Amino acid sequence: MALMKFGFLVISYLCIAASPQISASTADYKNAYEAQKADRVIGLPGQPPVKFDQYAGYVTVNETHGRALFYWFFEAVKTPQDKPLVLWLNGGPGCSSIGYGASEELGPFFPQKGAKPKLKYNPYTWNNAANLLFLESPVGVGFSYTNTTKDISQLGDTITAEDSHKFLINWFKRFPQYKSHDFYITGESYGGHYVPQLSELVYDRNKNASKETYINFKGFMIGNAAIDDETDQKGLIDYAWDHAVISDRLYDDIKKECNFNLQNVSKVCNNLLDEYFDVYKIIDMYSLYTPTCVDDNNTLSLPTTQQHFRAIEGAPALFSRAEGRGKRPEGYDPCASDYTYLYFNNPQVQKALHANVTGIPYPWTHCSDNITFWKDAPPSILPVIRKLVDAGLRVWIYSGDTDGRVPVTSTRYALKKLGLKIKQDWTPWYNSKQVGGWTVAYDGLMFVTIRGAGHEVPMFAPRQALILFNHFLADRNLPPKPF
Repeated sequence: MALMKFGFLVISYLCIAASPQISASTADYKNAYEAQKADRVIGLPGQPPVKFDQYAGYVTVNETHGRALFYWFFEAVKTPQDKPLVLWLNGGPGCSSIGYGASEELGPFFPQKGAKPKLKYNPYTWNNAANLLFLESPVGVGFSYTNTTKDISQLGDTITAEDSHKFLINWFKRFPQYKSHDFYITGESYGGHYVPQLSELVYDRNKNASKETYINFKGFMIGNAAIDDETDQKGLIDYAWDHAVISDRLYDDIKKECNFNLQNVSKVCNNLLDEYFDVYKIIDMYSLYTPTCVDDNNTLSLPTTQQHFRAIEGAPALFSRAEGRGKRPEGYDPCASDYTYLYFNNPQVQKALHANVTGIPYPWTHCSDNITFWKDAPPSILPVIRKLVDAGLRVWIYSGDTDGRVPVTSTRYALKKLGLKIKQDWTPWYNSKQVGGWTVAYDGLMFVTIRGAGHEVPMFAPRQALILFNHFLADRNLPPKPF
């Protein structure tokens, strides 16, 4: 095998090994080299040829309980040694970053329809710009597992952040060549909790970190993100009425009966919200103006493993009532999640990814049916965001403007509540000759809208999303003129 196929770690290891004195770092690099070699994905069933390396496997985060998180990592398409490292987290809570982020949004390979496993290359993959790391978190999501059953009933925001931080520490031990790289955390939806909370933990722990545990963290970016219960829910209803999804009567009744400042709304309000959510059984809440998936009999296809409403006790009110499955990519095939589900349940695919090594007694799913209780979730993440903005970290928040789940209206309400000074108000940015969306530059935070994109922006607007990502990494304003 060519030397460069194992990346620049191999060169570092061989240089150290050539030294006449054997040091602890030599042993560490040797162990890392062997671990990377074991995790390297040689090729996936149906995969098109690529020139970058990919790795997948497990990182233990709690040896006593037997908790291990599954990751999938793609080196940058070109010069990975010069690119930053970016972690992507999907939300849920309880949904897979492998199923959504990696395989239907911003990763390099998208599963396709067919009797045999087949992957399509995504030309707008974010590893054009960075080394890209996807994590299935917490345990119980996707291929991530625990050998201690009671762990599932203890899940919540706190343990998710703690385990994800432990994952990062141990992952950098396995991939030490990336330790000096600029590191960013990104995500969407309930990632509005995961990403800032993990960012805060990394920031706080870095203050007293040793050389071995320090993470070169620079900032985070979240999209269509749940960040404040009160404004999330208020914006949800206002957006639906303003986009002709609900009637005047239902809107007026909800405004009269529902107080979203309360943690528990009234029975009358709950009944009205049930009526509100009924409309999203026939149209796509996550992308108002795109088709839903239908089966061969021209009826709505709602597989129980992928697309239904579910309750998670203890989750924020916005997410405890309904969480759609089967999100849809740009392209346009609204049934893409069906193909992803079949692909990751293929034994040959799992073998190639070094996944499901413990024989998990349930199929891989986009969102875990085993997670029905969420122990802790603060009603607002705004204090965390404000703390990290004040710390000088790079913070971008973006919103696809056709999403009904965490609509742009909710995000605008939340940012107003954050109380930051506006440096440059509502400015268009361009995707080639067309307006790609608008920006608001706050003091320490950039807000970006993506025109015509649903909940999962990279699915519906892949080119715009890659432009957004490149400018976030470069900390540059988006194109202010046509190009």
